[in-house]
Amino acid sequence: MSSSLYDIEVEHLAGGSTTLGEYAGKLLLIVNTASQCGLTPHYAGLEKLYQTYKDRGLVVLGFPCNQFGAQEPGTADEIGAFCTKNYGVSFPMFAKIEVNGDGAHPLYKYLKQHAKGILGTEAIKWNFTKFLVSRDGERIERYAPTTTPEELVKDIEGML
Repeated sequence: MSSSLYDIEVEHLAGGSTTLGEYAGKLLLIVNTASQCGLTPHYAGLEKLYQTYKDRGLVVLGFPCNQFGAQEPGTADEIGAFCTKNYGVSFPMFAKIEVNGDGAHPLYKYLKQHAKGILGTEAIKWNFTKFLVSRDGERIERYAPTTTPEELVKDIEGML
């Protein structure tokens, strides 16, 4: 388990890796995404949040995941093309990961440990679970998959 969120390495959807340190000092909205889910239209709201608040320090980070109903079967190129064509996604997207189980990405192990779900559970329940991480990386809020991006505005403004 990483001691700091910013030490965690992630792979860009288009290739190449970085650490979340690239986003230190920013307000992060981290979301596990899927292209064939009933909640896929959340991409539009996430992009709107990004466009509205990016100049004030918000960065939306999308992490495709195929663990829920196999709703993200595509390759990196297919996922990127889908997000751009259908939702105009311009926020950073990353390589497909697992969020639960033995193969869970270190980022999601960290997030789940620091922001538990309902009744103290750690498991991610479905696509589009959202984590809002304060600029200093210390405060992490967790939101249900059905929480719309628009419902996050008050919390985002409060943390900016």
